[in-house]
Amino acid sequence: MPQITIGGLSFRYLLEGPEGAPVVAFSNSLGATLEMWDALLPALGGRYRTLRYDTRGHGGSETRDAPTEIATLAQDLAGLLNALGLGRAHLVGLSLGGMTVQALASADPARPLSATLMATAASMPSAQTWNERAETVRTQGTAAVAEATLGRWFTAEFSQRAPETVQAIRDHFLACDPAGYAVCCGAIGRMDLRPALSAITAPTLVIAGRDDPSTPPAMAQEICDGIPQAELVVLPRAAHLLAVERAEAAGGYLRAFLDRNTSGG
Repeated sequence: MPQITIGGLSFRYLLEGPEGAPVVAFSNSLGATLEMWDALLPALGGRYRTLRYDTRGHGGSETRDAPTEIATLAQDLAGLLNALGLGRAHLVGLSLGGMTVQALASADPARPLSATLMATAASMPSAQTWNERAETVRTQGTAAVAEATLGRWFTAEFSQRAPETVQAIRDHFLACDPAGYAVCCGAIGRMDLRPALSAITAPTLVIAGRDDPSTPPAMAQEICDGIPQAELVVLPRAAHLLAVERAEAAGGYLRAFLDRNTSGG
């Protein structure tokens, strides 16, 4: 899979779809990789050019073991778009990816054609909790938090119905670089994007999972309350990793939203 250097770090990415089509850039969850979007992409019907990449310290992307902010992750995404000559794009992120999209869309309001924020939040108390998780992973690896994490990512019904899908996600999680995971935990713990939400001027879709214990619908509503052009969808039978568990439904809402906000759509 292609690699590209941004800010001195190598990032794994995948750019697919027809040249000249509107670009949709996807940013993944903490502990996940660009493969987490596999099941959702068919909903776009080949109408868009899609860019997926591994967040720094995840999958095939490098990281620096030093304090990092969500703004830094947003700069990674902007740098990737620039390096590939893609310019403006529809931005889609889930969880940590959604935080990354919020940070980029508020810092550079002209960049996104639209923003889709899935299972995410503008603030995630408390810093101590995230620091403790980071330390656990540093000393014991992601295996130490895997069961608790997967329990939040999927409903019990989905885990029973689609064990192979859950196992594939688990494998990527277990392979995540402990330092990369820990650095991102610290960024989440220090994050407070709420004051910046009003700077997001792009049309925004917020999708929450009704059964998500990590970023429940109330957190999604808080984001919507802060963004002038935001709309909220709450998916039933969906926990945190809703782009996997409810890929068809989430993809359908995303496709309709993109079509409404794409010239000629």
